[in-house]
Amino acid sequence: MNYRLSTIDYRLIDTHCHLDFPAFEPDRDEVIKRSREQGVCCLINIGSSLEGSRKSVDLSKQYDFIYATVGVHPHEADNFKNEDRLMLKDLAKNDKVAAIGETGLDYYKNYSKPENQRPLFVFLVKLAKELRLPLVIHTRLAQEDTLKILKEAMPIRAAVHCFSGDENFLNECLSLGFYISFTCNITYLKAHNLRELVKITPLERLMLETDAPFLPPEGLRGRRNDPMNVKVVAGEIAKIKGLTLEEVASITTENTKGFFGLK
Repeated sequence: MNYRLSTIDYRLIDTHCHLDFPAFEPDRDEVIKRSREQGVCCLINIGSSLEGSRKSVDLSKQYDFIYATVGVHPHEADNFKNEDRLMLKDLAKNDKVAAIGETGLDYYKNYSKPENQRPLFVFLVKLAKELRLPLVIHTRLAQEDTLKILKEAMPIRAAVHCFSGDENFLNECLSLGFYISFTCNITYLKAHNLRELVKITPLERLMLETDAPFLPPEGLRGRRNDPMNVKVVAGEIAKIKGLTLEEVASITTENTKGFFGLK
């Protein structure tokens, strides 16, 4: 898969990556440079723990085209302390913070107890509303509880990242006005269901992500995923929807700017 952008449409945004993770310690600056060279004009670095959120904000201060989110992944819920709430809130007030998240529920791996995941999720949803920021949602095998908490908090702006639900969940999310982001796993040979979901998701509700360093594209599985591979996601969506890569890049970039309030 060799998706090429023209030099005119240099407008891809990776809405979900984790450049603060140890996988990028050896060559983080080089990875960021390569992403820019491959047409990525903006990166959203996602906070997934208190320390990760701090690092995400620090990274956003080093590069004018990198924005941060502040959040705690549901896997971290068992270790989350009440005193962490104030620190997260202070971090979230930084000018380069574009959203709260990632946050949500994960009943697949259950690294943290569901009874600890839910109050953490509710707290972060309330924080997003208080600060008038959108939410980046992680949900896995927890669709019913995720929707219950989000519906009780409406009106909110939310994006469901690395979408892996079924068609009913997709339609519920769309009916609530949420955005949907897909990652490189839509290229996997057996990912027929995901590609069908891409097909029925309106382009004006789509955003692109890599979830780097996770989920590299088909052909690179087993290796680290990098933000520059967001062009692979754009290319696959273009193929599924019968559009040009430039059209997908342009529209999803405008979607992303509107959702996150980017200039």
